[in-house]
Amino acid sequence: MKLLLLFCLFLIGCILTHSALSLSYASMGLELWFTKMIPTLLPFMILSGIMVRMQLTEKLAMLIYPVVGPIFRVRKNVCYCMMMGFLCGFPMGARVISELYVRQMITKREAEFLLSFCNNIGPVYFCSFVLPLLERKLIFPYLFGMYGIPLLYGLILRFTVFRDLKMNPLKIHYGTGLCCCEEKQRNTMERLLKETNEAVFASLQSMLILGGYMILFNLLNLVPHIILGHQVFLTAPLLEITGGLIQLKDTLPLYSLLTLSFGGLSCIAQTYSCISETDLSICNYILHKVFLTFLNGMFYLCWSLLDPASFLR
Repeated sequence: MKLLLLFCLFLIGCILTHSALSLSYASMGLELWFTKMIPTLLPFMILSGIMVRMQLTEKLAMLIYPVVGPIFRVRKNVCYCMMMGFLCGFPMGARVISELYVRQMITKREAEFLLSFCNNIGPVYFCSFVLPLLERKLIFPYLFGMYGIPLLYGLILRFTVFRDLKMNPLKIHYGTGLCCCEEKQRNTMERLLKETNEAVFASLQSMLILGGYMILFNLLNLVPHIILGHQVFLTAPLLEITGGLIQLKDTLPLYSLLTLSFGGLSCIAQTYSCISETDLSICNYILHKVFLTFLNGMFYLCWSLLDPASFLR
């Protein structure tokens, strides 16, 4: 605690003595949150919140369940979490897992399984922002590294560490406010409006928390900058991935790709905010992210050895 107190005092001193520089880093976090995170994440948060509250997740999961269900041998709600985690992007995976677990629509064991591989950078963000920023021409190898490896990792975990997961239907016990007798008597439109209002409110609350983390971890770039007397590009993506990638650009593409797989400290803090009301372990999540980053590194090593001419093109 004393070290934390000293660090906070040091950071406050840095902000007061280097106000222009601290304003620049904080403004970067605020701008990235407003221009990148809100437009790409908030609609998915609201829509997913509505579907969870209206109990439509299993119906939507039927889009992938006929294929994914038999391969992974999981329930429909687990397939829904996988779909949202991979398609909608970080931290939607953790948020959806937490929502379904709190509402007892998936078990704790299923939530732990999903959290080990389903909370990744979104494909829209990756293809429209990351690859152009890194000036990469190939697409498929990077997509495999970012999404294929976690899928294979999840498949291996399913039949090893999580081989005890059950396929039989789960009896859902709805909590307070989720589905009471009075609500059942209301017409569909009334219920939809109520659930939409709750989904919007909860999503906006989550977005504000995520924005605070983005501003804070971008501001932490101030510390190595002041200590070393210049901007430190290597630590930037480890603190906050989007701001760090903008600073690095295409100078160290392999390093950028590996930090994307890990997610950075801001991503870990945001994931914790999504699961903080549950008994899911953030330490286990971090261990899985570290191992996935190692597997990603092995993939790029194999690529460089097998086809050096196309490596990182």
